[in-house]
Amino acid sequence: MSTFDVDALVRENIKTLIPYKSARGEFTGDASILLDANENPYVEKYNRYPDPQQINLKNKLADIKKFPANQIFLGNGSDEGIDLAIRIFCEPGKDNIIVTPPTFSWFSVAAHISGVEVRTAMLDEDFQLQEDKIMAQVNEQSKILFLCSPNNPTGNLLDQEAMERLIKSFPGIVMVDEAYQDFTGTVSWIDRIPEFPNLIVTQTFSKAWGHAGIRLGMVFGSAKIIALFNRVKSPYNVNVLTQETAIRLLDDQAKMTKQVKQTVAERNRLIDQMSSFDAVQKIYPSDTNFLLVKFKNSSLAYESLMSQGIIVRDRAKEPLCENCLRITVGRPEENNALLSELAAL
Repeated sequence: MSTFDVDALVRENIKTLIPYKSARGEFTGDASILLDANENPYVEKYNRYPDPQQINLKNKLADIKKFPANQIFLGNGSDEGIDLAIRIFCEPGKDNIIVTPPTFSWFSVAAHISGVEVRTAMLDEDFQLQEDKIMAQVNEQSKILFLCSPNNPTGNLLDQEAMERLIKSFPGIVMVDEAYQDFTGTVSWIDRIPEFPNLIVTQTFSKAWGHAGIRLGMVFGSAKIIALFNRVKSPYNVNVLTQETAIRLLDDQAKMTKQVKQTVAERNRLIDQMSSFDAVQKIYPSDTNFLLVKFKNSSLAYESLMSQGIIVRDRAKEPLCENCLRITVGRPEENNALLSELAAL
């Protein structure tokens, strides 16, 4: 039986917070006359505020993920979920989070915005977790350990056994970002949440689902943790257009599955062809829709691609990523243009 007590981690002001409530959020059933929210009654379709709890969308997600709807939070991208976790559990000027560079930079940025200390424990040369160094950073004020698997910008899955040991031993919340999970063919950590009450998992509609523009992120956790997210979020944080679009996407999972297979095939083609290029020193293993590529001269490669209107991400200043560019897998014709330019270096 776990002795983990989430209430012991929550900031006192969050415990006593009286959340914003709308009359519609308190009403159950079908209403025919809506006079509660000062909306314009003469405009049709989008004159009404969106469902603040996104019930229809969460129910559909619950069916697909085989996970309870009341344990799902939806936000304005995964970024909102990460930001809310820090605001819920971390006291500014007192508490800290732990990150494992090189990793998703928003973890640290969100913490700094909230005045929360960021402690680091570097990945090893194979971009895997160093458990001893992580635990050496832990003190009584360590509230959240952020893990990204598959990791960004390195592209690899983190070792599952090491992650499990950390989830069991870390005294606070472990938040696992699974933005690229759909490209891996492995089981999500969502399935393990019933075992670990301190585990939170984030996913997104931005990558495999192909809808970064609608800004929709998913957070999965215990009912108690998700209730805290709903308490703190802004009243109508996911708009009507986003909710409607996501429901349509979920009705066509076959399309997403097909595009993932196409992306993985193109990723493998890029690896195969770029491996022979003189300018390329190393291509790191990837479980995502991007590649971390080490060049003999990443600045030269970056400028050459930019001159042809091909935009990639320069990661050369990140720890362990000297001379590295992060390259997203594009459509076949886009990848052909990329290969042509890099072959000429």
